[in-house]
Amino acid sequence: MEFQNTREFARQLDANDKLAKYRDEFIFPHVNGKQVIYFTGNSLGLQPKRTKAYVDEVMDDWGKLAVEGHFYADKPWWDYHERFAAPLSKIVGALPSEVTVMNTLTVNLHLMMVTFYQPTQKRFKIICEEKAFPSDQYMIKSQVKFHGYDPEDAIVEIKRRPGEHNIRHEDVINTIKEVGDELALVLMGGVNYYTGQVFDIKAITKAGQDAGAYVGWDLAHGAGNIHLELHEWDVDFAAWCSYKYMNSGPGNASGAFVHERHHNDMDLPRFAGWWGHNKERRFLMEPQFDPIRGANGWQVSCLPVLSLAPYLASVEMFDEVGMPALIQKRDLITSYLEYVLHEIDKEVNGNFEVITPSEPKERASQISVYLHGEGRSLFDYLMENGVITDWREPNVIRLAPVPLYCSFEDMYEFGQILKAGIQSHK
Repeated sequence: MEFQNTREFARQLDANDKLAKYRDEFIFPHVNGKQVIYFTGNSLGLQPKRTKAYVDEVMDDWGKLAVEGHFYADKPWWDYHERFAAPLSKIVGALPSEVTVMNTLTVNLHLMMVTFYQPTQKRFKIICEEKAFPSDQYMIKSQVKFHGYDPEDAIVEIKRRPGEHNIRHEDVINTIKEVGDELALVLMGGVNYYTGQVFDIKAITKAGQDAGAYVGWDLAHGAGNIHLELHEWDVDFAAWCSYKYMNSGPGNASGAFVHERHHNDMDLPRFAGWWGHNKERRFLMEPQFDPIRGANGWQVSCLPVLSLAPYLASVEMFDEVGMPALIQKRDLITSYLEYVLHEIDKEVNGNFEVITPSEPKERASQISVYLHGEGRSLFDYLMENGVITDWREPNVIRLAPVPLYCSFEDMYEFGQILKAGIQSHK
């Protein structure tokens, strides 16, 4: 498609957008009385309007039924999480038995590492990517130290080549081969939070397992954003937060995946809790832990139903839309945003550098832009003029054109505000 940087062209794209109606399903903040252009769905998604009804239902049941809500609510609380299995499995490409909801992201990754990081004297190293999200770095270092290893020896970071913003796929594969029989675990982010680079999960998983290691993924920026086939790609485990692209609310519950081949392996260590115990015998209060055969067997505590309610509202919306339709719009609107950025760069004689890969298969709903020659004042101008975006040091703005609620006219209008901001600072 040949793009045009005009309002009329953007409106035509919106007129042809089959997902345009979902924009009205969300609540937008306002700045100076005007609805914002929202680019931070990669940090916190907007609130779906339908969410309130799901939360109110739980609150009403709590008021009317109190403890009896566990079994007699319209959506009984004791099996509330089971309603996620079918829609969530479609989002991440899994069997329904392979997914669960529980805790928060880093907690779930810690629990997964209890099972899948079992270092030996020879095989103890973990491969991760350079500049992973800090929480992952803290988690991996603490796990390594817990097992008595020095992070300097046990953690292998795959680095970017000098002068490059993204990690080369061949460098990931070669590093796995080089570490070889010392490798215990590969644990990476499926989408790098800073650059928006999407990694080849299928190929990296195979390479890690060929080396004799387990392979897991932090899908904080992947779930609800990229095409995933976790079951078919043979991923050992994964976890993700729900509050970014899946719009479940600040700090809300996490999702987790455990491949079915691990479900019946009772020799795998895990931290046990009663909500992971055999569902049919849970209330017998037995002293011996008998895990559920499935991802639910990794659950620990009673589930926070009030937190799950907004998440359920969101995954049911995803089920209506379907990931193929989301990805189709994602690729088009992200490409249009990149085009607008380059056009504005020409008009203002600027020096923008898009550090997100240009290949659609290597990026998703994010464009990270290095604003050479511009400072924090430009970001402040954008925010003051109704563009809610994200600043990362030293001089990068991250723009996430989420397909469920961002419009093509938003992309055009952002370009005009960006141009005005640059011109006002010259």
